Amino acid sequence: MRLMHEAGFSVMRVTEPAWLRWELEDGQFTLDWLQPVLDAALAQGMGTVLSLPTPEPPPWLARKHPEIAARRQHGESWGRVSQPVTDVTNQGFRFHAERMIRQVVGRYRDHRGVIGFQVDNLSGAEIFRSPGIFEAFVESLRQTYTDVDSINKEWGLVSWGRPLSTWNDLWAPDTNTVPQYDMAWKRFQSGVISDFVSWQSKIIRETARPDQFITTCVQYADAAGDDPGVARQVDITSGTVMFDIRDGLFFPESGTPRSEGVHAGPWGMTLAADRAYSSRQEPFLLTQTASPTADPIMNAPCFDGQWRQLAWAMISRGARMVEFRNWHALTWDPESYWTSVLPHDKLPGRVFEQLSVVGEELRSLGSAVSGLIPDAQIGLLWSNPSSWALDFQSGPRRTGEESLSREGVYDQIVGSFYRGAFEMGVSVRILHDRQICEGGADLVAPTETVKTLPVLVVAGLYVADDHLIDWLRRYVEAGGHLVVGPRSAVTDPQVRVRSKAKPAGLTDLLCASYQEMASLEAPVTVESCAPGFPVLPGAQGTVWLEGLYAEPEAQVLATYIHPHFGRYATVVTHRVGHGRATVIGTVPDPNLARALVQWLVPPTDPWRSLVSGPVTITSATLGDGRKLRVVYNWSWIPVVIQLPQPARDVTLPDSLLPSGYEVALNPWDVRAFVQ
Repeated sequence: MRLMHEAGFSVMRVTEPAWLRWELEDGQFTLDWLQPVLDAALAQGMGTVLSLPTPEPPPWLARKHPEIAARRQHGESWGRVSQPVTDVTNQGFRFHAERMIRQVVGRYRDHRGVIGFQVDNLSGAEIFRSPGIFEAFVESLRQTYTDVDSINKEWGLVSWGRPLSTWNDLWAPDTNTVPQYDMAWKRFQSGVISDFVSWQSKIIRETARPDQFITTCVQYADAAGDDPGVARQVDITSGTVMFDIRDGLFFPESGTPRSEGVHAGPWGMTLAADRAYSSRQEPFLLTQTASPTADPIMNAPCFDGQWRQLAWAMISRGARMVEFRNWHALTWDPESYWTSVLPHDKLPGRVFEQLSVVGEELRSLGSAVSGLIPDAQIGLLWSNPSSWALDFQSGPRRTGEESLSREGVYDQIVGSFYRGAFEMGVSVRILHDRQICEGGADLVAPTETVKTLPVLVVAGLYVADDHLIDWLRRYVEAGGHLVVGPRSAVTDPQVRVRSKAKPAGLTDLLCASYQEMASLEAPVTVESCAPGFPVLPGAQGTVWLEGLYAEPEAQVLATYIHPHFGRYATVVTHRVGHGRATVIGTVPDPNLARALVQWLVPPTDPWRSLVSGPVTITSATLGDGRKLRVVYNWSWIPVVIQLPQPARDVTLPDSLLPSGYEVALNPWDVRAFVQ
């Protein structure tokens, strides 16, 4: 605890897998063992987030109730080291879980060091396939469709010669190839997750103090994750984000995100933070981060300075806590080689020293960086149903070394636009489709969105209902600039392809449409055909191409250089009253994405001039209205920048540095300034 205090840690998170420690046998609770730990932390000025270990029930519960075991495909049970390992809908499991939660929360609700409770962990990391889950799924379909004739029609089962005669004919999800089935299955799974988190939260609220928050740890690469739905059930979003660090953070040579949820490049780091912020459109807690290096032959602790860069990137994009896992490396665990604050010998070393620098810096700043709101010049619409649908179906793929599996298709499309914004120093705010309209009603007025986000990028919006498409139309009519990327407005919520020219419902606004589409085995070169839209040499369309034809009223900004695809437009724009609608018919490479962002958001902010080579920036507005500017050097090469405006270095708050002042950035360095 003394070392934690010395390193600047102010919060610890404990007891995530400790159900057996709380309840050694059925009904035999031992609750006092944690008291000395909490007392010691409080004595060092640290608060504690107490995790309720529902994901991993004790062996005695699994022995007594084998029916609670979660199942993978073909009835295969999960091993004890996997999480979650439980059918969380099972009422027998919930009886024991509720009893454990009430015992633990009741014992420690009055401890001054307990500042909050975490329910569950990595909710939605896998899809449940237990018999009970499947029966509950079938029952949900009965409630929705009333009879099998309705589901045959809605899912188009007649066309495949496999209509249902009775509900007993519904096949198991393991062998499913029907997109409509998969969408219903994923929506059901996301509802199961949200319900489980909500159920636990209600139990805790009955006992906990009013000042103790409730959170859960979201993993944003989850198979059936619906983070806005889960975030509604808790008081503050928490997330776990993993990065490909060391060489993976070189900029601008960074790679692309991995499908297993490990982000590559500085832009992947801020994208992860912006996704966490988007879950509630509020600041969030980062419960664990760095690189998942649990393999004895694959270990990757950060280079010097990278932990500090990571912390500042997260804070400037809305993190109120940055937590590193674990405190010390374990000697008896499947994750024994996870890079921890202390190594196996538990003696302070390089990692401890690096994080101590971060801790001291943040401790000295205190409230100076609290209450900040990350800046945004561009909105980016996020759709979890579209992600589920595109990942289930074949979607765009590449061949050879750059092959992209079915997993991560949506991330690839949306990430290409986000990366372009990051590389131009333009901040992004992610909005979920269900946060702007849901159930046929507006949750946010298009006119209000235009005021805060005059540019809205909609890419990969494969699944969209009529009301959402209408909302996008009204956004343009209100004066917004709608940017439609590939694979958008293709299907309805049932994943039925719309029988209209694409992008369906938007072609009149765009004055452009397509009928043909093609996956690309190799990138296609793009060239500008409008003076105001300069494209860097080597710009390319990748992965997917939609054969756009523009109407005479529209302006074609870029086309392809190709003997066949050259007939199609790449980027088309059309003025609509005070608004504008633009369509891009391919997944842009970084050069094309940067040109697009440069055109969408002209560089009026002088701080964007610093973005060059390995130097990038993030920005936020502090609670008192001042601007926070964070400048990074993502390389081994020392860099000198000149401040474009007067600013104060947060580590030297009493010194106002003039415009033009030269600031040295060492390798893997970060400097923060306040205006």
